[in-house]
Amino acid sequence: MPIILAASSLVDVRPGLIFWTLVTFFLVALLLRRVAWGPILKVVDEREKAIAASIESAKRERAEAERLLAEQKDAIQKARAEAAEMMRRNAEDVEKLRNELISKARAEAEAQKTDALREIQNEKAKAVNEVKNIAAELAIQIAERLLNERLDATKQKELASQYLAEISRTAGSSGRPETRG
Repeated sequence: MPIILAASSLVDVRPGLIFWTLVTFFLVALLLRRVAWGPILKVVDEREKAIAASIESAKRERAEAERLLAEQKDAIQKARAEAAEMMRRNAEDVEKLRNELISKARAEAEAQKTDALREIQNEKAKAVNEVKNIAAELAIQIAERLLNERLDATKQKELASQYLAEISRTAGSSGRPETRG
């Protein structure tokens, strides 16, 4: 029967054992509360505060990053607008410069054309005067020779041909006929 005794001793209510079990439980609970629960709760509380501070810091940093991103986007947009404005102004300046250069080139060409026409007119007038002078000298020389000699029509034609040939030779070499007396 010893087996029955062992089984009954476990289920038997013993008031002394219950008392000491409760006293031990409360002492261990008090001891754990002072020694373990306080520091554990303190560490958990500190950890909770650190996590909350990290979350709050992350929220602030995210807000700051979003603000900086918005500022950067605005700066990029402004830079693009400024670049587009500069390109537009440069294109206008280039167009103005091109038009000025074209106008200046046209004015210079017109001035050169006017100068060339004036020079042509001057040279033409000089040439006409020179031809008149040569013709007058020829007439004078022919008249001199005619006065110095009495000529008939054939001799006169021959003399004029000789003189024209002489003039052609001298006009080719010096540009003016020689005057002989």
